[in-house]
Amino acid sequence: MARVLIVDDSPTEAHILTGMLEKNGHQVITAPDGESGIASAKANHPDVILMDVVMPGLNGFQATRQLKKDSATSSIPIIIVSTKSQATDRVWGMRQGANDYITKPVDEASLLESVNNVLGS
Repeated sequence: MARVLIVDDSPTEAHILTGMLEKNGHQVITAPDGESGIASAKANHPDVILMDVVMPGLNGFQATRQLKKDSATSSIPIIIVSTKSQATDRVWGMRQGANDYITKPVDEASLLESVNNVLGS
């Protein structure tokens, strides 16, 4: 079981992801935007972060970059979960420090596989 931080400005998306993860035994924390996602990551030190890209204020790419630059959070694996499905988006996300990149709508099997992969289980 992992503690997963979901950073997504869409309550619907966060709810869908939470359902998939909790059904499979994971504990979920949510944050509605990049700024609170960073604060939550520092406070809760989750095992993995699911990061949306398109959010008001700090976007997911910026938040990922900040988390990876901070020694307190740099070791937390980040999976970008985005509607942005272009190869350039994926490359840019990985370049910001993301450990994986999956596109919405999220398929439960793909999500769990990605979470297990970044956790090394």
